Amino acid sequence: MQWSEIVADPALKDLPYKIETNEYGQIVMSPHKRIHAIWQGEIEWRLRQCLPRGRAAPEFAIDTRLGTKTPDVVWYSKDKEADLLADQRLAPEICVEVLSGSNTDGELAIKRALYFEAGALEVWLCDNTGALRFHTPEGEQAHSLLAPDFPRRLA
Repeated sequence: MQWSEIVADPALKDLPYKIETNEYGQIVMSPHKRIHAIWQGEIEWRLRQCLPRGRAAPEFAIDTRLGTKTPDVVWYSKDKEADLLADQRLAPEICVEVLSGSNTDGELAIKRALYFEAGALEVWLCDNTGALRFHTPEGEQAHSLLAPDFPRRLA
C-alpha cells in the first residue's frame, strides 16, 4: 500500500498503534506502552523549550526506500516547514526514536541510516529509563550538536 492510501483508510483511522510500512508496502504496527508515551511527550516538550525557533511534532511520517518510517518525535527549523510538508521523502533535522522491547540494534541502525539519507542531521534514541543517545551521520556523539543543552537523561 501507498502511505496516502493507509492514512485515507477509515478502518485504520483510530488504531492505538504506531503504523509504519516496510519495503513491500506492508503495514507494520507497534503497540505503545505508557512509558513510551511519557518519554515521547517529555522529549517533544523539551525540544520546544531548547529550540524555540522550530517545531517539535510527534509521529512524523517519512517515506524512505524501505517504506514509510515514523519517528516518535521530530524537530525542524521553521524555514524547512514548507519543504517538509510538500515532500514526505524529506526528514526533519532531528528524528527521535523512543525504544520499545521489540526494537533490535539492527532495526535501529537501518532506521538511523534511512533518516540520514532523507536529510536528518541527528537521530536520537531514548530507552525505557529515559536515557538518550545522540547520533549524527559521523556516529554517536556525547550530546546533541543542535540542542547541546538537551539532557542525556529525562527525569
